[in-house]
Order: sequence, then structure tokens, then C-alpha cells
Amino acid sequence: MVVPTISQPCNSFKFQKNINYAACEDLSVLESSLHWNYHPSSGVVDVAFNKANAKDSSWVAWAINPTSKGMIGSQAFMVVHRQDGNIKAYTSPITSYATMLQEGNLSFPVYSISASYTNNHIIIFTSFQLPVNKTMVNHVWQEGLVSNDGTLRSHSFARSNLQSYGTIDFMSGKISESDEDVTSRVTLKNVHGILNTVSWGIMMPIGVILGRYLKVFEGLGSVWFDLHRACQSLAFLIGVVGFVSGLYIGNHYGVHNTPHRCVGITLMCLAFIQVCVAVCLRPKKDHKLRIFWNIFHYVVGYATIAMGIWNVLKGFDVLNAQTIWKKNYLGIIISLGIIVVILEIIKWILACNKKINKNSEEHIHIRQQHT
Repeated sequence: MVVPTISQPCNSFKFQKNINYAACEDLSVLESSLHWNYHPSSGVVDVAFNKANAKDSSWVAWAINPTSKGMIGSQAFMVVHRQDGNIKAYTSPITSYATMLQEGNLSFPVYSISASYTNNHIIIFTSFQLPVNKTMVNHVWQEGLVSNDGTLRSHSFARSNLQSYGTIDFMSGKISESDEDVTSRVTLKNVHGILNTVSWGIMMPIGVILGRYLKVFEGLGSVWFDLHRACQSLAFLIGVVGFVSGLYIGNHYGVHNTPHRCVGITLMCLAFIQVCVAVCLRPKKDHKLRIFWNIFHYVVGYATIAMGIWNVLKGFDVLNAQTIWKKNYLGIIISLGIIVVILEIIKWILACNKKINKNSEEHIHIRQQHT
């Protein structure tokens, strides 16, 4: 069992082998601190990045971005600490949001890089050459987990992980936090989750329930069809907005999860095809092709519902939502499932009664003919 340690101020932290640094700064998030020695004559910086309360199987990165803010263009110093105790330090240039943090050379000379894991602290030691006549750079730091197969998993999208960047001046020792409004990013993330949960995860299943079970009640006429169409149309429109917001988040903030993204695109394609087929290509009830249309409509519809529910649950994990939201959604789905079971029983009872009444009427009619 790993007992969390209280992060001590950077100026009181003692490195092994009596390594000393002239400057240090406690970073605002992710329980991290930065220590460095700057050599003005050569432009070389010796850096130690210290991450407290690191997990056994995790990766840690500290990077500088000489050209811009944020993730793209960052030149990262990586440490991968596996569950078996093996630890590896290397460099990785970040060229896209879809990076796998693979090993590669940086855009400036790196003279040394190593790492240590002691008392739940992962420390990156490195020495590198700053760009000419430049002591202030953008920097970013991050952490994530390592899968059992050794794959580096994406970092969390909690507020602290979205705030882990800023600027540092190695000469003056001034470090500033990110000046971007993280609240707007978190709000957009929440809006994306709410829209898609309501549309794909709740309204779509309700629309199917309305279409399947209301039509068995005689006297409603076409009301069931109008409700089914209205519910699914509104769900589709909300889903389109949610889909667009997801693309925006992925393209502008680098929030990527391949399974979630692929299923989302598939859902949008299936829903679009379903709308086109339902509105433009629906044959009349007595048409010979109606049975094939029904099969297509049912298969695509139920596949969309199943994939939508799965993707909503996956989305909660991707966006690092609080457990209560996932539990509440599961409660809604279970409630809808119970309603479906009850309505299915009622449907079969009504169908059986209708068949019995029909047989009785036919039997009475036959007796009347014989008499």
C-alpha cells in the first residue's frame, strides 16, 4: 500500500548524492516542483523536475515549448515507471495531440537525462541547451498511467491536468501560471457530456420505447408515431450539437480517446442514415419491400441505442466525471429497462387477449352459420 506523502516546499527538499540547485519553485498543480541551475555563459540549464505521490505504474513528463503555448511543439522529458520497478527516462517531441509519447530527439541539444523513484517521488534530471538568447520559455508538466501491456494511457482531463502549464524564466527565476481561462474549457467539456448523455443516452432509448409500445394501445391512432418521430428528431438535433462540440474539444484542446471518438463518428453516421431512410425511403405498409425496410430500421435503431449507451459511459471515464454522474445515468438506464420489461409484458398480454377475442368471435361466427 502506498501512503500519500505531504509535498514539502521545494527549498527544503533534499536530493540524494548532495545535489543542489540554486533556484526552485513549487508548481501550482499536480504536486510538482521545479529545481534548476542556469549557466549564463553557456546557456545550459540543469533541471530536476520532482513529482510527489507518483503511482507505481505511471508516466511523468515535463516539457518546454520554445515556439508556442500548450502541448503541440512541446519538447518533453519523459519518465516511465512500471509496476515491476523498472524506470526509464527519455526525450519525446510532441508533434500532435495524438502522440504516443514515443522516444525521439528534441529540437535543441540535450546533454543528459536520467530519473529516480524514491519515497513516492519521481524525479527527472536533465541538462540541456536553451535556444540562443532566450531564457524565458513556455513549459508544461503532466502525468498519466501505464497499462499492463506497457502502453502509455492518456492523462486525466481533470481541472488540475488542464492547468499544468505556464512560463518560466530561468535567469530571473520567475514562473507564471497559465493565463488561459480553464473554466471555459471545463464548461465546454461538461456541456458536451450533458448534450450527448441527454440525446444518445436518454432521449433515443425513450423514442424507441414510445415507438414500440404505444402503438399496441388501441385508440391512440398515429399519436405513437408522432411522439416517436418528435422524440428521435429532437434527440438527433441535440446529438449533432454534442457531436460538433466534441470535435471542437478534440481539435482545440487535445482531448482525444480513439474508441470514444470512433464510436461517436459511427453513431452520427448511423443516425444520419436512419433519418434519411426513415424520411425519404419509407415504403407503404403493403409494399413488398416494407419488410426489408423494417429489418434495416430495427437493426440500425437498436445498434445506435446500444452504441450510444456504451459511448456515454465511456465518455464519463474520458472526461473524468464524478462517480455520482455515472451512477445516476446507470440508474436512469436501469429504470428504462424495468419500464421496457413491464411494457413488454403488457404488450404480450394485450396481444394474447386480442388473439383470444378474435378466436372467440370466429368460433361464435361459425356456430351462428351452422345454426
